[in-house]
Amino acid sequence: MNPQGVNIAHPDKFFIGGQWVDPAGSGVFDLVDPNSEAVVGHVAEANEADMDRAVAAARAAFDQGPWVDLSPAERARFLVAMGEELKRREPELARAFTAQVGGLVSFAPQMVGGATMVFNSISGLCDSFRFVEKRPSMMVDTAIVIREPAGVVVAIAPWNAPYAIMSSKVAYALVAGCTVIMKPSPETPLEAYIIAEAAEAAGVPAGVVNLVCGGRDASDYLVRNPGVDKVSFTGSTLAGKRIGEVCASRVARCTLELGGKSAAIIRDDFPIEAAAAILGNTITMMSGQVCAMLSRAIVPKSRHDELAEAIARVMQAVKIGHSDDPDTQLGPVAMKRQLERIENYVEDGRRTADLVTGGGRPAHMNKGYFIEPTLFANVDNRSRIAQEEIFGPVLALIPAEDEADAVRIANESNFGLNGAVLTQDADAAYRLSRKMRTGGVGQNGLRMEFNLPFGGFKQSGIGREGGEEGLWPYLETKTILLDAAPSAL
Repeated sequence: MNPQGVNIAHPDKFFIGGQWVDPAGSGVFDLVDPNSEAVVGHVAEANEADMDRAVAAARAAFDQGPWVDLSPAERARFLVAMGEELKRREPELARAFTAQVGGLVSFAPQMVGGATMVFNSISGLCDSFRFVEKRPSMMVDTAIVIREPAGVVVAIAPWNAPYAIMSSKVAYALVAGCTVIMKPSPETPLEAYIIAEAAEAAGVPAGVVNLVCGGRDASDYLVRNPGVDKVSFTGSTLAGKRIGEVCASRVARCTLELGGKSAAIIRDDFPIEAAAAILGNTITMMSGQVCAMLSRAIVPKSRHDELAEAIARVMQAVKIGHSDDPDTQLGPVAMKRQLERIENYVEDGRRTADLVTGGGRPAHMNKGYFIEPTLFANVDNRSRIAQEEIFGPVLALIPAEDEADAVRIANESNFGLNGAVLTQDADAAYRLSRKMRTGGVGQNGLRMEFNLPFGGFKQSGIGREGGEEGLWPYLETKTILLDAAPSAL
């Protein structure tokens, strides 16, 4: 059973060793539409035996198969073919995003189209990246630095942006010459199925791309498998800590793109109404379910109340509705447990800050996982709603004494993923950006470009995705010292 408009050939199977195979067990995951709370699809649930099969297939393909021995140009041909197939299936990918996550139909085509563009951009590294480089040497005639594939990669993607994140991980792994096991979120597996079908259509050698969909215990088992050389994980900091511990215990490689509690600093020179429009509309993007979301707004104390009133006006004008309605600006959050999590934070915020607007379920929506855009003012930066990732349309407005205090507040966090400076002065934006302990900063809004490095400081993760830097974690560096230059150079 597939959601309407999505055509997965084998949702009851896994893609392992170039074949669609039956699961070892009988478990299934229900796919729930967050607009209606109705079950709209099912996929098979992997157990430990399935995970072992996937690792064995990826291991054999890396250790004995042709993939690692192909030149970057030869690998590029498969990646280009995959990109063409993914482009063809973008309408299905957009529909899957809406059906599983409640992504807006007005936004889904941009979301998936941008992800395919990034996939193709990463594929281009096959041509531009220097995998073999001759370096000067004081000791020998010829010194060569080589970037070789890390090995078998487990790619774990979250539920909020499943296609963009998984396709990026797969592209980097394949460009590097790794083999890969996709482990999507059980709530949003359809995109990984389409990627596997694209690999099959492109003729990618058996075992190079594999797909299993498992719950927490089976996924933990997969990460612990000694046949896995590297884990690339995007998700919560709590889960990332567990993966980091497991990888450290056997010195496996890992890339961790984790949570955030990103701050926007509003300077005195920036107009109140413009700041309100940016902050009030940004927090509703993907229902606030964005790791890099600007969920803390830090404003001079003298402007706090005026900005609170302006943001409230923006939020109150947001149209809340079903994702399929092209006029909807705020759809549902992705699942029931996420809605309950947000509501728990709202209740905590009522005790520690001033609720300006929102905080409840929309009166006109009696079905689905909907919540109003919510603004808390006079927030203490040490409170839970300022320190913990809510992952919903909840904005904390925090007063600051001056610019130095604003920077202090921005950095007073266990996270450091993203940030913003709202100012008309680019010099000031640059100066403040250099003081913020975070992996990215944008002037005048939530700015991210996935052809450039993306990742976090502190508990927001380890490593980077995006750009050439995103390829580095999938490679190992080898130095070869020779008495003469080899003919291969």
